[in-house]
Amino acid sequence: MANKRQASGSGALNKDLILSLYLPGIMLSLGLGIVLPVLPAYAKSFDISFATASLALILHGYGSFAATLPVGYFLDRLGRKPVLLAGPVITAASAFLTAFLPFTGSFEELLVYRFIGGAAEQMWMQARLAIITDAGSDDQRGKLITWMMSTQRFGMLFAPAIGGFAAGIDIRAPFIIQGTLVLIALLPSFKLVKETAPPKKQRTAAAQSGDWSYVFSELLKPQVLFFLAAQLCANLTRGSIQHIIILYAAFAYDKGPQALGLMAAAHSAIVLPLGFMTGYIMDRWGRKRTIVPGFTGLFFAGMFLASTAVFDASFGVFLIGYFALHISQGITAGNMQVLGSDLSPVRARGRFFGIWRLIGQLGNATSPVIFSTLAAVGYAASFGFIGFSGLAVALIVGIKVKETIGRPNRAPEPEPAPPPAGAAVADSEQKPP
Repeated sequence: MANKRQASGSGALNKDLILSLYLPGIMLSLGLGIVLPVLPAYAKSFDISFATASLALILHGYGSFAATLPVGYFLDRLGRKPVLLAGPVITAASAFLTAFLPFTGSFEELLVYRFIGGAAEQMWMQARLAIITDAGSDDQRGKLITWMMSTQRFGMLFAPAIGGFAAGIDIRAPFIIQGTLVLIALLPSFKLVKETAPPKKQRTAAAQSGDWSYVFSELLKPQVLFFLAAQLCANLTRGSIQHIIILYAAFAYDKGPQALGLMAAAHSAIVLPLGFMTGYIMDRWGRKRTIVPGFTGLFFAGMFLASTAVFDASFGVFLIGYFALHISQGITAGNMQVLGSDLSPVRARGRFFGIWRLIGQLGNATSPVIFSTLAAVGYAASFGFIGFSGLAVALIVGIKVKETIGRPNRAPEPEPAPPPAGAAVADSEQKPP
């Protein structure tokens, strides 16, 4: 994964990629999938309302949101590999602490660990994306990112059912399993992942001191501004789809961990092949060929689910919309990350990623809050919010964002001119961390 020969010369599938990218993705998603259907029941065990229980999901997104800028900075400052390795270690620690709540045993303590787990997930996500962007060519990046998403979805096939079964024995068991799996997933990365960040010793002091201003100048380009608006809307759909809808099923239809686990496993099996297909399409025919139809599908699925809430439809009818929503998300999974990696500059890429992911995670963290707030009016409004957010992505990308596939690879940005003689040079970023 860690060099261009591996990423492009050997294609999107080889032994090193399998062990350092796809296998960790499977194991990490396996741990997440085991916990996800159990979390609503775990939250309900504290005898709290739906709105309060949703904080266990919301705080995870807030942790990821809070970590975006620091992670982006450290990707440039420390390198990609240290951040990539630290993320799973912190994830495992938060899982074990969630299982035992050793200090107060309260719901508030659970929220703290969910916040930390979200921050750790952001560390791994940004680091792996930066490594793929550094090493992968334009005609491989779509497959590398979406295939990684698909292999993660493979980990979700049986994980929710396992989590539901384990919770039947002990509600804490899924969290212990998650922490153990995450640590196992980390082992191959120590040897196989290589640093891909540009060597700092090749850059002048003036270049390093001007990285933030350079990144902001990139972000103000119209093409990037429209993309960031679309990214925000995309994550407004994802935050609710990934977590809050399964909580909705637990409360609205009184489903327990076993049923919720089977639902999550079934939709993972249905959408599993889609990532492999969309990655190929994006690399061959363009990124917009999957983004526009996928998010249009999210609009129609959201409207269907809104109608199930209006007419108080049965659980069977709800499942039709549930699966349609996840199929549409399967088509779109990873494609905004591919587009963003295409648009990212070579210089100060970590900082660019930090700001980009800050905007994306703002949508992720805000989405469940908006969904839960609108639920006070009616669940139809909540599902309508998902649908119209998807429609906004389709329109912005379809009309305002230019296709990125086929463009020549960017050359490294030129170094800025050295400061005048005698001028003070900022040294805040020259000191070792």
